[in-house]
Amino acid sequence: MIDHISVAVRDLAASKTFYDAVFEPLGLVCFIAGPDRVGYGKKYPEFWINLREDLAPVPTGTGVHICLRARSVAAVDAFHANAVKYGGRCDGPPGERQATITSYYGAFVRDLDGNKIEAVTFLQPAP
Repeated sequence: MIDHISVAVRDLAASKTFYDAVFEPLGLVCFIAGPDRVGYGKKYPEFWINLREDLAPVPTGTGVHICLRARSVAAVDAFHANAVKYGGRCDGPPGERQATITSYYGAFVRDLDGNKIEAVTFLQPAP
C-alpha cells in the first residue's frame, strides 16, 4: 500500500550514521546518499531522511510513528540497542506487547530529531 516514507532531520551526517546502525539489523541498506537526502531500503529506497536544517525537535507525544518489520526477536533487540548506542532515545524497550488483534515483540525509539520508529516481529505460537 505504501511505496515509501520520509522523515525530516536537522543533521544529515549524524542521522545517516544513526540510521545506518539502526537499519542494519532490519536488512535495510543505504541506496542513495546525497547532499540533502539519504534513501534506505531492501530493493530500492523505501525510507528517506531529508535534510531540514531549521527543523525543531519533534515533541514527545506528537509526530509520526513508523513501524518497520524485523525478521526476529534478535533483530528487534539489535535495532533498539543500536538506536540507543548511536544517540536515539528509548521510547519503549524490547518486549512482548498486545495489539488490537494480535500479540507481537517490538521496541520503540526516538531518532536524533524525535521521530518515533518501531521495529516489530510477530511471535509464532508454541506447537
